[in-house]
Amino acid sequence: CTCDAFLPSSTFPIRDLIVVEETAGEISHRLELEIGKLEEYTLKMTAYAERIVTLTAKVEIMEKNSDDYSDADLEEIKVEIKQVEALIQELQLSIKSSTDVFESLRQITAMVTTLDKLEKTYDKNLVLATRREYTEIQLKLEECEKRHQELFNPNISCAHSGITKLGKPIVSQFNAHLSAGYKYGGWGKDSKPIPDRESMYWYSGYTTSSIHDIRFYTNYKNLILRTPFLHQTLVTGWAGTGNNFIVRENCLYYQINSPFGLAKLNLTSVKYQSRVIAGASSSFSYSNSPNQNFDFSADETGLYVTFAKDETRGKMVIARINEESFGIEEEWITSLYKPGVSNAFMVCGVLYAVKTVDIHTEEIFYMYDTKTKKEYYVSVPFERFQDKYSNLDYNPTDQKLYMYNNGYYVSYHLWFNQTA
Repeated sequence: CTCDAFLPSSTFPIRDLIVVEETAGEISHRLELEIGKLEEYTLKMTAYAERIVTLTAKVEIMEKNSDDYSDADLEEIKVEIKQVEALIQELQLSIKSSTDVFESLRQITAMVTTLDKLEKTYDKNLVLATRREYTEIQLKLEECEKRHQELFNPNISCAHSGITKLGKPIVSQFNAHLSAGYKYGGWGKDSKPIPDRESMYWYSGYTTSSIHDIRFYTNYKNLILRTPFLHQTLVTGWAGTGNNFIVRENCLYYQINSPFGLAKLNLTSVKYQSRVIAGASSSFSYSNSPNQNFDFSADETGLYVTFAKDETRGKMVIARINEESFGIEEEWITSLYKPGVSNAFMVCGVLYAVKTVDIHTEEIFYMYDTKTKKEYYVSVPFERFQDKYSNLDYNPTDQKLYMYNNGYYVSYHLWFNQTA
C-alpha cells in the first residue's frame, strides 16, 4: 500500500525559535542581577560621599587648629583617606564590570534579525509571543543602561567642560519601512517635549535625501513594534530636502529648496512657516551625504542651525534661532570648512564637528564654544554600526546622540568631563 505525501519546501525552524527564547531568558536573568547591582552601587556612592564630606570637615578643622593635633592624629586621617580611595577604586572596577556586561548583552540585536526573518517567512502568530518577550527585555535593557549612565552623569546639566567618551552604538531597530532602500532619514525624541509627550519618538525615512512624511510613536516600545499614533504627510509645497531635521516642542524644523531656506511645521496647529537666510549657500554639504546644507540642532541653551556662505568660502556658520519669531538672533563664524565634516551637533552651546576616520570609525575632532567664541581641536573616536549615516543629533532631555545609520536606529550614551 503506497500513498503520496506533500511536504512544504520549508518547515518552521523551531530550533531557531528555541534559541531565541533561551537567549531571552538568559538576558532577562542577567539584567535582573545587574539592576540589583545598580541599587547597591547607588547606596555605596551615597555612603562614600558622606564619608568624604566628613573627612573634608575634619581636615579643614585640623588646618585651622594645627597645633591642637599630633602626628598620630594626622596619620589616622591619612589612613581614613586611603581607605576611602581604595573603596572608590573598587567601586569603579565594579561599575566597569557592569559596563562590560551591558556590552555583552548587545547580542539582543541578533535576536531582532532572527525574529524579523521568522516573521517574514512563517506564520507571525508563532513568533509574536517571543517578539513581545524580546521587546520587554529591550525596554528593560534601555532602562538599566540609563540608570547605569546616571552613575557616571548624576547631573543632567551643563556643569562640564565637554564630551570625553561615547559608548558603543546601541542598535534599536531597523527602519519602520522594513526596507534596505530607506538609507536616508532620521529618528529621535522631541528636544523640548510638550506635556504628555515626554516619551514620544519620531522617525522619517526615504530612498533619497528628502523628507516627505514623519511618523510619531507614543513611546519606545511602540517605536520598536512599528505602531505610530500619528503619520503626518508633508503636503505639496511643504516637502523638504536634506536629513538634518529635528523635532522641538512638537514642531518639525527642516530644509526646503524652493525657496532655499528653513521650514517650520507646527504639528499641533499644522501651521507652516518658511524663512530665507541671506547669504546662505546651497553649494556646501557634509562630506558623506548630499543636500545637507542646513543642519538643525537643539541643546540645553536653545535651537540652532548651521550652514555655510559663499562669502565665508564654505566655513561653517552657527546661528541661534528665535523659536517664537523663527528668525536669526545671533551668528558665529567658525574656521571649519563644512565639506570636510561628516556631521555636527550642539551640546550646551558648543558645536561638535565629526569626521570619518575609516569604514567603522567616526571622530569628534573640533569644538566651537559660542559663549567664549573659542575653538578647539580634540580627538574623541566612536564606532559606527554601519558604513553610511545621514543624521546625527544630540537630545538634551536624555543627553544621548541619535544616528540614522544606513536604515537603522542607532544611539549613543555620552560621557562628559565633570571637572568644570
